[in-house]
Amino acid sequence: MSAQQPETTERAPSDPARWRALLFIALAQLMVVLDSTIVNIALPSMQESLHISDADRQWVVTAYALAFGGLLLLGGRIGDHWGRKKAFLTGLLGFAAASALGGAAQNTTVMLGARALQGAFGALLAPAALSLLAVTFTDHKERAKAFGVFGAVSGGGAAVGLVLGGLLTEYLDWRWTFFINVPIAALAALGAWKTVHTRRRAHTAASLDTTGAVVATLGLVALVHGFSSAETNGWTARITVASLVLAVVLLIAFAVVETRHRNPLLPPHVVWDRTRGGVYLALGLATIGMFGLFLFMTYYLQTVRGYSPVLSGLAFLPLVAGMMIGSTQIGARLMLRVPARVLMSLSLLATVAGIASLTAIGRDSSYAALILPGMTVVGLGLGTATMLAMALAPHGVEDEDAGVASAMINTSQQVGGAIGTALLSSIAAGAAHAYSTAHHGGAQNDLVLVHGYTTAFTWAAALVALAGVLSFAVLRPGRLHTD
Repeated sequence: MSAQQPETTERAPSDPARWRALLFIALAQLMVVLDSTIVNIALPSMQESLHISDADRQWVVTAYALAFGGLLLLGGRIGDHWGRKKAFLTGLLGFAAASALGGAAQNTTVMLGARALQGAFGALLAPAALSLLAVTFTDHKERAKAFGVFGAVSGGGAAVGLVLGGLLTEYLDWRWTFFINVPIAALAALGAWKTVHTRRRAHTAASLDTTGAVVATLGLVALVHGFSSAETNGWTARITVASLVLAVVLLIAFAVVETRHRNPLLPPHVVWDRTRGGVYLALGLATIGMFGLFLFMTYYLQTVRGYSPVLSGLAFLPLVAGMMIGSTQIGARLMLRVPARVLMSLSLLATVAGIASLTAIGRDSSYAALILPGMTVVGLGLGTATMLAMALAPHGVEDEDAGVASAMINTSQQVGGAIGTALLSSIAAGAAHAYSTAHHGGAQNDLVLVHGYTTAFTWAAALVALAGVLSFAVLRPGRLHTD
């Protein structure tokens, strides 16, 4: 217990630069989150420019997801040992360099390498950002507001990426979807250097769990790769089955290693705490559903309704606005007044209501009457849930475990996103094929596509509903108490 006493005395004073620090931490988080979608809209132009084959184009997205999802736990633990400010700045500058490399790429190999580097540095940056936020704001009311802003940025970044990607690709060039990160990272790094003040020393005395790091990284990479392969090769393909089986074996081995190591990469008590464990599970399930919504609503707007990339991106703005309000107003105001499990479950069930309303879309559905209110409700619910999850992830852990506890939130989102893309793509494709077969191939293509999309929305709503039920069942009763 004596080792924890300096932490208590250091936490008392409030950092006078904390609100400016929040601006730059949130800016860095936005860069990482929006990069998961900003490249998607630019991909067709990029493929044509770099002569990327149809077989290789998926790796522009998958290379980032593999590196990011696979290295997050290691990145969180490195921040705990090395120092969070140092990890944050290194991740920022490395992400900027990798982005510049991607923007200047002249062939497929360089592009895929740049995307993998972006993911690796993002895995160092993201958990450092969240844990820095947790230790910068010591007053519980201020911390709630700070997590509201951070949750809005984290939750809305993917949708912002769709808007920004469309604008940059249509009016400038696809390369600017990469180059835009350089000034953002430079501004965030300069601001963080001046305003972020860590009062805690890095925990360098204990050795890093290298065995756990290798096994966990390989296991997560295999898992993400397996689900990514399922989307393109099918669930019964040898590479898909082999990847998923390998992932299960490696993740079981990782759990065994962590129970025996003196300084585990992921201490079991971080996950087995019912509130944190429940948040990780609920957010992972909700992310599966939400990635399906982003993916198929984008397809619906562009393929069925004929929206341009810019217009389809702008169509997501109500969702972004809802997330901002949900995080900064609803979640931040209610986090300390309403029991966490009640607030989390209600916000997820609100998200379900919004997704369920979108299952009514047709070929000629009114955007103003159906899509806009549905997206707004989804944003309000998801923004509140994401903000609360971000606040609960590092809550109550010892300082030396804050980074890895924060990394688990990003890990659950990345793994959930990979699973959601593959699972719901397969469901949509199967539903569309069954609908076409039932109509003896005579159904119009738009009707076939819409049936596939609405089936995916139905499954997405069911998964988010399950997340809401589990939140209420698993999270501890009572209000959130801050230390």
